[in-house]
Amino acid sequence: MGRRSIDPQGDGRRDRGRRLSDKGDGRRPRTRVVTGGRRPEWTQGIVNPPVWRASTHLYESVAELRARGRDTHHKLFYGRRGAPTQWSLAEALTELEPGAAGTFLYPSGVAAIAAALLSMLSPGDELLCTDSAYDPTRSLATGLLKRFGVSTRFYDPLIGGGIAGLIGPQTRAILMESPGSLTFEVQDVPAIVAAAKARGVVTLLDNTWATPLLFPAIEKGVDLTILAGTKYVAGHSDVMIGSVTAALACWDALQETSRQLGQVASPDDAWLAARGLRTMAVRLEAQAASALAIAQWLAAQPEVAQVLHPALPGDPGHALFTRDFLGASALFGVVLKGGDKGRVALLDGLALFGLGYSWGGYESLALPVDPARYRTATKPDFAGPLIRLSIGLEDPADLIADLRAGLDRLRAVEGR
Repeated sequence: MGRRSIDPQGDGRRDRGRRLSDKGDGRRPRTRVVTGGRRPEWTQGIVNPPVWRASTHLYESVAELRARGRDTHHKLFYGRRGAPTQWSLAEALTELEPGAAGTFLYPSGVAAIAAALLSMLSPGDELLCTDSAYDPTRSLATGLLKRFGVSTRFYDPLIGGGIAGLIGPQTRAILMESPGSLTFEVQDVPAIVAAAKARGVVTLLDNTWATPLLFPAIEKGVDLTILAGTKYVAGHSDVMIGSVTAALACWDALQETSRQLGQVASPDDAWLAARGLRTMAVRLEAQAASALAIAQWLAAQPEVAQVLHPALPGDPGHALFTRDFLGASALFGVVLKGGDKGRVALLDGLALFGLGYSWGGYESLALPVDPARYRTATKPDFAGPLIRLSIGLEDPADLIADLRAGLDRLRAVEGR
């Protein structure tokens, strides 16, 4: 294939308009995960854009080289700026967020969080961060951001519109995570966004639990929405990748900061994540249905004190969940009766649930979690030890049987 055989994109402003105008074509989200990012100039007659591995992109002339430096988010320039493999995934994620200007990819979810925050914050600024945030997010706030002169205050995830009382003259950004990935509090995102907009404060949301299929964050007024694509987007526990999708007002700053940081997702990881994206809707639907059935079964077991799943009617966040979300994902928490010995006995003998970090893959995972270690503004008060379950694509009856045996071990260790 000659170097002039494809024109990866034309003028950057025209491309941005194309991405935004495509939102009005009537396609529904389940269709967009299949069709998004598959431009003919990228696929060249095949179904999927191929893997473009390159550090150096060649030019026909000095004039072309100089011209290409003006807009490179969707033009061949240098490997660190990506190629159709990465652009395809980025555009597909953008198309899932009505009103978004664009998406930038990163080598992990944590890298995405870091780039999003660094693009919005400067020395002397203050960040308001939900107390239920992912632990690496907290570490970033209390470590790197603090060293760079950014202060952080952690707030109660249930504060809702009351966050207006925390916004001070130095507050520049609010970081949300809803539901929290350990304790599953549902935040009143619209109320927080409204308070932030009234004061000119930027809002960021870690939307990994819901994905844009279940919570279209940009449409809800969020300025930057973050995904650990390692989870549901990739879906097969074999990729590290993250993304930030931005509203128009934040897009240029996100791009500039990300490029200055040298951030780039590898073409192989982007290709795998794009392949996973095509089936995300059906995987998420199947996994969510199994998770809800398992959560309902667990809630009825005498060894269980509480199930933390916002789709359950008795969950504290259920009202906000039913108002704001289009469905549930497959990650939830279980509070056990007893102590840590019983929790360990349950987990150590599981046959179908893997014991490991992450979630959102096709396989089920279980993890002991102790959220009080990561909280400063609020202290979770649970009746017993907590485990987190990520439900995969196994038959839910088999997963219930595995958990039933685990609860039997817990009961035996606890001497009941």
